[in-house]
Amino acid sequence: MTAGDLPDPASAAPVTISSLVETGRRILAEAGIPTPAVDTELLLAHVLGRSRGEVAVQSLVGGSASADQAAAFTALLARRAAREPLQHLTGLAPFRALELRVGPGVFVPRPETEGVAQIAIDALTARAEETPIAVDLCTGSGAIALALSTEVPRARVYAVELSTEAAVWTQRNIDAVDPSVTLAVGDLADALPELDGTVSVVVSNPPYIPVGMVPRDPEVRLHDPALALFGGPDGLDVVRSLSQRALRLLVPGGTLVIEHGEEQGSAIRDLLTADGWRAAATFPDLTRRDRTTTALR
Repeated sequence: MTAGDLPDPASAAPVTISSLVETGRRILAEAGIPTPAVDTELLLAHVLGRSRGEVAVQSLVGGSASADQAAAFTALLARRAAREPLQHLTGLAPFRALELRVGPGVFVPRPETEGVAQIAIDALTARAEETPIAVDLCTGSGAIALALSTEVPRARVYAVELSTEAAVWTQRNIDAVDPSVTLAVGDLADALPELDGTVSVVVSNPPYIPVGMVPRDPEVRLHDPALALFGGPDGLDVVRSLSQRALRLLVPGGTLVIEHGEEQGSAIRDLLTADGWRAAATFPDLTRRDRTTTALR
């Protein structure tokens, strides 16, 4: 990016939104951002305090931004071009019907996890109990736990997070979205012993990248916390612990739902079956990659 790419922030003159959008798209495309138009519009919407749709309309009708707004957009655009996550720049991440607060220290929820949450929601909805209990282990931002609590309001939902840094974001989201969710900060291996034998659904998006495997995307490699990414030599260390803990938490017939990498389904099914789980099955995400394995207690 050169100094001439965007209007001089020191200038007092307003800048057209269309010129900001055009320049932002070009800069982010040159930086290798996969969705330069979307990211540009979301960054500009964040700066202007408008929706993305309003930015598009203003771009068409000749709307303008102040010099200060153009300067703020310039700064954010440079950070995004350097592959800082869009969600860190806006402070928000969409997840299903929710808008979650995120930032450094917490894993940014991904679209594919929305499908994992749907499987857990379906399992929880199907329960006959008046108030079924669900536990989200390795909750991170609280995305899955809050999806469960808001979409199955009769359920009682607990969230467990090991990282105290990430748990700050979890609690912020719980406070903003659904304070009825209970957060426990600690290791999933021994979390919530008071719930043993009472839980209907356990769901988790655990760390599952094998140590030594380098994530492809710079946003993940440089900004997501390692604790949320890496799961030992084969990526399944946390899954092994998760299997044992969920066996103790769940009622007979309860459901375990695990997100994982696209090549790990078979290994996880074998692991779960060896531990005594029934009906282990793997399901693809919207890109037809294996993403979720379920089993019955």
